[in-house]
Amino acid sequence: MSFPPKGYVDAAYLDTAAANDMMKAFKHLTYERMHAKPGQTVLDVGCGPGTDTIPLAQRVGASGQVIGVDYDADMITQAQRRAREAGVSPWVGHLHADATALPFDSDRFDACRSERLFPHLLNPDKALSEMTRVTKPGGWIVVLDPDGGSISIDASDVQTERTLVRIFGEHMVNNGYVARQLYRLFKQQGLAEVSTQVCGLTFVDYALARQMWLLDDVERKALALGVVTVGEIERLRAYWEQANAEGTYFASVHWILVAGRKP
Repeated sequence: MSFPPKGYVDAAYLDTAAANDMMKAFKHLTYERMHAKPGQTVLDVGCGPGTDTIPLAQRVGASGQVIGVDYDADMITQAQRRAREAGVSPWVGHLHADATALPFDSDRFDACRSERLFPHLLNPDKALSEMTRVTKPGGWIVVLDPDGGSISIDASDVQTERTLVRIFGEHMVNNGYVARQLYRLFKQQGLAEVSTQVCGLTFVDYALARQMWLLDDVERKALALGVVTVGEIERLRAYWEQANAEGTYFASVHWILVAGRKP
């Protein structure tokens, strides 16, 4: 039985997530916490297909600069194309790069952000160190990540639901619980004025929740590990499908937003 690389999602997945109204609001919160202004140079680490670099381009304007980096070369290709289509490519660029070894001089950017990145990294503390290094003194670093352990789905069998949530947090990504560590990581970097905010995301659409939490893969992994049975999965799915048909399906997850200023 084969599984996708840990944490891998494609551009279509990211587009679906970004289309959520609550997620749009959380994204704008990160822009505000960056204190992004016209004429500034800002960095988006783990930029994907340009989901946030293009909105940030509107904030810094043509007198500023936005750079996005991603480890996935295909994402960079898509981001470049989208920037051209949006008419912002003269001041928006995207580079193939490793978040734990950013190819920039120290103290280059006025602000830096990442979102949905740290759970996929083996060394998120190193990525935060790099983000801090390339940010100018007085500049802001902002990270927004989901806490995999906070996923909660109304279910007929809570034990099986809890098992699936643990599979997601511990097997689908490299650091499923890193969001709850962000405050400590920011403090350990010596960042000042560190603030936190919990951003609650809810789902009443079963199909969307399955897609966002990779539940097909989660269930396959749980079965492969022998921690659930086929019957338990089938009964839970039947409950969720019925709840969705009746309009009573509900699930939620906490995203943690942390911001800090480089002294």
